[in-house]
Amino acid sequence: MTRTADKKRSKPKSAEKQDRKKLPKDAADFLASQAAARSGSKRHRNSEAKRPLAENELVIVTGMSGSGKLSVLKAFEDLGYYAVDNLPIDLIPAFADLIRQSPETNRAALVVDVREGSHLDRFPTILREVRKTTSTRLLFLEASDDALLRRFSETRRPHPLSRIDTIRRSVQSERKLLEPLRNIADVCIDTTNFNVHELRAHINGLFQPESGEKNLLISTISFGYKNGVPQEADLVFDVRFLPNPHFIPEFRPLTGQDQKVVRYINKFPETKEFIQKVHDLLLFLLRITCRKAKAI
Repeated sequence: MTRTADKKRSKPKSAEKQDRKKLPKDAADFLASQAAARSGSKRHRNSEAKRPLAENELVIVTGMSGSGKLSVLKAFEDLGYYAVDNLPIDLIPAFADLIRQSPETNRAALVVDVREGSHLDRFPTILREVRKTTSTRLLFLEASDDALLRRFSETRRPHPLSRIDTIRRSVQSERKLLEPLRNIADVCIDTTNFNVHELRAHINGLFQPESGEKNLLISTISFGYKNGVPQEADLVFDVRFLPNPHFIPEFRPLTGQDQKVVRYINKFPETKEFIQKVHDLLLFLLRITCRKAKAI
């Protein structure tokens, strides 16, 4: 939080730091508790849902259009899965072999849905073959007709089957087409009452490795106002109210990382009070952030 005493810093330095800090315990416990359903929502998981993750794993996401498949795929990507949308089902066996043999990509998630058209009939057979060599789970997403209609209305995107029919009838037709896939799914999730953050947290609770530690990346950037506020900043703390070491000749050639400057700044009571208040604020925001499954 200390400002630089280097007058010549007209460009941002590479002294930018990124620190990975552990979440507070109550915040870390949050993700594990996300399996509990919100009041009134339908969330179905069978006994396969929270089984130990295999060394090599393929998760195939399918389900109703508008049920949140792309949001789920992004959640998998954030968990470290190699993510692919709308991979042709004939390529799934080769893709599974790649996952099994690659030293760098041992977990992957892909989306298969009604966009496959008539080829979708062959998917159960392909899935059985892939499961013989690769640990594979099928995740099925669904939602009520009213929820899907509302989402299509909000996004103004066409339904994949709506070129020759209304969206309501397209939803009903898609549900019938996907019924065989739902019947063989390992995990079924009804997203009717989920928002995007709750859905992401739910996927984290089901598929995040049982490492015992859950981390949140916090980037801390030191900057000078003459160079402008960093565009990526979510929180900005103006410390120009603190004594400026730049006006002390012996500190002028130094930066805020030099111990002489650090000791000078820290000797003022307002510096310690400010750091403590920022510390308390960040802990508070982290707890709230984790409860809402968002990121600052």
